[in-house]
Amino acid sequence: MTATIDVRRARRLALCRAGLLKPEWTGMPRRASGRGKRAREAARRIIARFGYLQLDTVSVAGARSHSIVLHSRLEAFETPFAEELLQPGAPIFEYWGHEASWIPIELYPTFGFRRDEFARTPPWWGDLVGDNPEVAEDLRRRIREEGPLRSLEMEGCGGQGWWDLKLAKKVAWAMWSSGELAIRERVNFQRTYDFAERVVPERWRRQRVNKETAIEILVLRALAGHGWAATGTIAQTFRLPQKDVVPALERLVSSGDVVRCAVQVDHGRASRGWIRPADLELASRLETVRPRKDRGVLLSPFDPVLWDRKRVQLLFSFHQMLEIFKPAAKRIYGYYCLPVLAGERLVARYDLKAKRKEGTLEILSLHYEGDDPAKPATPDAGEAARTALDRYAQSVGLEVGSSTPQ
Repeated sequence: MTATIDVRRARRLALCRAGLLKPEWTGMPRRASGRGKRAREAARRIIARFGYLQLDTVSVAGARSHSIVLHSRLEAFETPFAEELLQPGAPIFEYWGHEASWIPIELYPTFGFRRDEFARTPPWWGDLVGDNPEVAEDLRRRIREEGPLRSLEMEGCGGQGWWDLKLAKKVAWAMWSSGELAIRERVNFQRTYDFAERVVPERWRRQRVNKETAIEILVLRALAGHGWAATGTIAQTFRLPQKDVVPALERLVSSGDVVRCAVQVDHGRASRGWIRPADLELASRLETVRPRKDRGVLLSPFDPVLWDRKRVQLLFSFHQMLEIFKPAAKRIYGYYCLPVLAGERLVARYDLKAKRKEGTLEILSLHYEGDDPAKPATPDAGEAARTALDRYAQSVGLEVGSSTPQ
């Protein structure tokens, strides 16, 4: 049996589960000021909801993606604080989630199958540890004798890009992927490596979860963050093969933990997917909710709500694009655009550049949704874009430049 919901309910459910509606619906905090215990707990609850917080190095807009994701959900959140979340003893760990991510520590056993697979079939550069045993042993010796080792302290220096990493860093990366090493903390976004047994509490290291069960856990966690999702979205949330996800979904349907659900689109078309029973009931209740008139908030282009472009098009009728790798002349919107969420609509997108020395946030471009990208479709859209920018500028500690587009 397949349930059916319309696009509006699916969209509201997505925003609700993502922590972007009122707290009474999301069950998530909406404010985190300062850098104390309450702010850390609020940030960790958001990470727990999705099961991951994707990391990214790009900071051209004044903050990195993981900081922006937290900012968009927590009023008064100071984006630099996000860089301090991974510390010794923190209930999160860094590993391959959607991409490199901070993940709730209770999911450490769940990713055992991935660590095992990376130990047998190392990713990207082949068997770096096996082919370079002297480098691996030297890293082990240094960590034993010197303690946690920052990537900058490894022999050699990295180049400008991902593929220019020097050999010692690549070997450390492979040892981390296989679980021998762990990321103890980040300082100025630089990883500090240590032995996993000195970072991950024993209670989590000793637990074993078989791959079949692990896939089911991750599928349910993916649905917890999305609300409704197609098979491909669920698989890509934690980069799982669909050949493993589809049987897991069937088992979860049989156990009653998941329901088949289609989103009804225009002209009688339907997009097939899956939903948890509690979220199916929540979607029905959200049908009657009147979303608040939101002041507007900027979203990271890597936000969990945005990275699946087909899903964004289905739910928001919004053409999400990431144009970092395009030549400047071929970009439509800009290098690193932050969409503006107003209530339950995506109404505009900013391309921003932080100028720390000047203390300003430069607006490279502002494109509105609608017939005329230079003008907001409604007064509310214009107001949301302005307030979203002001709130973001305050969060990153910069003043909006005087060249703001009107």
